[in-house]
Amino acid sequence: MNMISKYGRLVKFSHTIFAMPFALMSFTYAVKSTSADDDLNIWVLLLQVVMCMVFARNVAMGFNRWADRDIDAKNPRTAQREIPAGVISPRAALTFVAINAVAFIVVAATINPLTAWLSPVALAVVMFYSYCKRFTSLAHIVLGLSLAIAPVGAYIAVCGEFSLEPCVLALVVLTWCGGFDIIYALQDCAFDREQGLHSIPARFSARTSLAISIAMHVVSVAALVWFMLMVDANWLMWCGATIFAAILTLEHILVTPTRQRNIGIAFGMLNGLASMLLAIFSIVGMLLM
Repeated sequence: MNMISKYGRLVKFSHTIFAMPFALMSFTYAVKSTSADDDLNIWVLLLQVVMCMVFARNVAMGFNRWADRDIDAKNPRTAQREIPAGVISPRAALTFVAINAVAFIVVAATINPLTAWLSPVALAVVMFYSYCKRFTSLAHIVLGLSLAIAPVGAYIAVCGEFSLEPCVLALVVLTWCGGFDIIYALQDCAFDREQGLHSIPARFSARTSLAISIAMHVVSVAALVWFMLMVDANWLMWCGATIFAAILTLEHILVTPTRQRNIGIAFGMLNGLASMLLAIFSIVGMLLM
């Protein structure tokens, strides 16, 4: 159990709450849109999707911690992370990543041919993010793209094909996550500049960085409204969308260029709450349609 908790902390397993709700929303929409009536198969498929989400998350964060181990050791904020602190060795972390990567591909291959073919592509995207800060300030967008794979993958798992609706939901995730990652990166602005690392806050002022974050979240809300209109959302789903938009607004009220002490609350608690409540209202709403 102690070892499990160590690896759970390594990959920040609690942060699965960011993408998982959107995957479940997309999964529910796919099931409802196909009028699937095989209850047993749906539950098996749901388990496969959740397993893929967990394995992909472990690969993404485990590889990120491994790739950034030397950078993390230099940063006072991250020096006590598991690898630089010596709790988990770099070799053990990489082995953990490899095991989860294989598990992800194997489970994806049992779903349908398209998920099987796309599984290595998904892994390549989530692992590529770890090196982006070394050469581009758009690393936040790549992180958003990594998480945006979730709703598209969940839909493909059910339907075996692409569709516009989950892609619009992916746009919500991409801009939402990219926007709040800019807020999170404000903490390391001085360190990133000193080390020659790239981020929006390292390149621009805090005021400009937060303006970019706000713009991205405006796109998130607009894309969510688009999704709701496409699926002919009921009042419950619209309630979830309204709460999501309100929480994003609160996030930007709490974090300003001159007041950054609330970054932890905005990044972790508020964004997790936003995704959970949106998913709960939307999934219940779709099931009642």
